[in-house]
Amino acid sequence: MTWLLDQPLTWLVATLLAYRAGCWLRDRTGRHPLAQPVLVAVAVLAAAILATGADLDVFTDGTAAVSFLLGPATVALAVPLHRQLHRLRGYVLPLLGSLVVGALVSITTAYGLVVLLGGSEELGRTMAPKATTAAVSIPLSESLGGIASLTAALTILAGILGAVAGPTVLTWLRVRDPRARGLAVGAASHGIGTARVLGEDEVAGAFSGLSMGLTALLTSLLLPLLAQLL
Repeated sequence: MTWLLDQPLTWLVATLLAYRAGCWLRDRTGRHPLAQPVLVAVAVLAAAILATGADLDVFTDGTAAVSFLLGPATVALAVPLHRQLHRLRGYVLPLLGSLVVGALVSITTAYGLVVLLGGSEELGRTMAPKATTAAVSIPLSESLGGIASLTAALTILAGILGAVAGPTVLTWLRVRDPRARGLAVGAASHGIGTARVLGEDEVAGAFSGLSMGLTALLTSLLLPLLAQLL
């Protein structure tokens, strides 16, 4: 058993099976908000690692291929957006304006809440980029003097919470336009939220992918400036 746990391939297979179990649970529960494949996979894998005492370095090596494929998968989100380009007519300026405001609110509220609750400057800088995709939030945190590993965890948590609760909250707020729903989810919960709405509505998924990319770009531009001001 020890030999098996020390094999990177074991954890690659375990990761794929855990995610597949999450997809099965999602389909069996009629797409219940809590039955998100990523959330299920995280819970299953965390329990397995804690129960077996597996080496995290071995797990990281085993799942390196999955991490590498996140890049091409993110780029592939351009495909549904290309199919929906005609829906951008007359919507570009409101879209950009809302995303700039969203990025500013995300950064300042994350940092401000940490300060108000007595957290350190380092923790505030760690929290600030949490709404962007991990490929952007981690290097941003490092460049600003934050704790990159904690930023990664917070980024994943933001994505999962947005995927679980985002569409439901938007429905409660009577936001019906799929473009607006997609923009909101993509800006708040990046790739994980985008995967959720893409499975429900192609228009919302396309705009969520666009929102995710532009939010990452805007945050990269605005955060260093705001860090100096704050």
